[in-house]
Amino acid sequence: MASFIVEGGHKLHGTITPQGAKNEALQVLCAVLLTQDEIIMNNLPDILDVNNLIDLLQSMGVSVQHLAKGRYAFCARNIDTDWLHSPDFLRKCNRLRGSVMLIGPLLARFGEVTYAKPGGDKIGRRRLDTHFQGMLNLGATFTYDHDLRAYRFCGQRLRGTYMLLDEASVTGTANIIMASVLAEGTTTIYNAACEPYIQQLCRMLNRMGAQIQGVGSNLLTITGVSSLHGTEHTLLPDMIEVGSFIGMAAITGSELTICNVSYRDLGIIPESFRRLGIQVIQQGDDIYIPAQEHYQIESFLDGSILTVADAPWPGLTPDLLSVILVVATQARGSVLIHQKMFESRLFFVDKLIDMGAQIILCDPHRAVVIGHDRQMRLRHNNMTSPDIRAGIAMLIAAMAADGTSRIDHIDQIDRGYEDIESRLNAIGAHIKREE
Repeated sequence: MASFIVEGGHKLHGTITPQGAKNEALQVLCAVLLTQDEIIMNNLPDILDVNNLIDLLQSMGVSVQHLAKGRYAFCARNIDTDWLHSPDFLRKCNRLRGSVMLIGPLLARFGEVTYAKPGGDKIGRRRLDTHFQGMLNLGATFTYDHDLRAYRFCGQRLRGTYMLLDEASVTGTANIIMASVLAEGTTTIYNAACEPYIQQLCRMLNRMGAQIQGVGSNLLTITGVSSLHGTEHTLLPDMIEVGSFIGMAAITGSELTICNVSYRDLGIIPESFRRLGIQVIQQGDDIYIPAQEHYQIESFLDGSILTVADAPWPGLTPDLLSVILVVATQARGSVLIHQKMFESRLFFVDKLIDMGAQIILCDPHRAVVIGHDRQMRLRHNNMTSPDIRAGIAMLIAAMAADGTSRIDHIDQIDRGYEDIESRLNAIGAHIKREE
């Protein structure tokens, strides 16, 4: 199992460009199944989760051409529907949580799908209720096979309807959208997720001939069409990588320019880092982080301690809370980190405490970080990455620490970050991969 050996204390310098968005990639890749025509995608990240999904699509019979770096052509004209019921298909689905978004397009196009319980991050319960209820609302039925540990959905004629989602699930919303575009009649989705990645999916589908209104809001109206055609789509930069680079620059006291970030799609991410005292300067579509030896956490206007919490878009994405938590350890002041969605995402803080960080883990959802203004440098440590986002937080901590740290199980980081050590080494980091 691969590991990172990280020599801390080195400043970063120069420019870095974020990869294509992982979360968007998993959605739009599933959407290629909705048409027999060719779809060209640009800016696809070369990461484990995306590559696993592309491999799964190829096994289904999707023609895949690698045209250039990040540029692919997909054609789902000849799908092997028999293989979709095989144990091999179920096994491959189980390796990748994003494969849950295959249900909507496969059901819409073929009228049935067998689907295994998905794998992915071990970060607490991640309910599939929204996905399943959405398919039921459209007229599908499903049964559970205990022997195969798989769900079987049937819906030869999906019909549009009104639905109020129980939660603004991003993947659930994407799944329901993809099922609805080929359903008969009109589907109205209230309390829909409206993240930029959902907006990108909707725009792509509209270019393919779908009729989706309300893009960017939590109320979507979808008029079903009989078929979709091909298109070309370019993915957004990954906002989580942008936030990670801001955190790396701040905690190492480095001057760094992050290029082509699609600033208008970052929401409150820049402001969230500014509240930690970090200078985040917009320069066109780039972000400039000047070198800062000290950054002070703001308090609320009434003087109470700052709380940083995740929330559905346009709130702060939960994927960046681990980064913000690490960066706060070297700030001046205190902050409460409130992770509302996943009850085990904060458990990695034990390793940060071992490194000298002052953190009080209140419960599975809340942690108080007491920043010591670089008066006590983080110490090197040996760590194991439990999930993608904790892994990158550990990497950021190791880059700021005294001495040499080791991070095991970095395949979790590889799932979400493309060639991260080479890209960071190019701007001054000292990271070595050990197989």
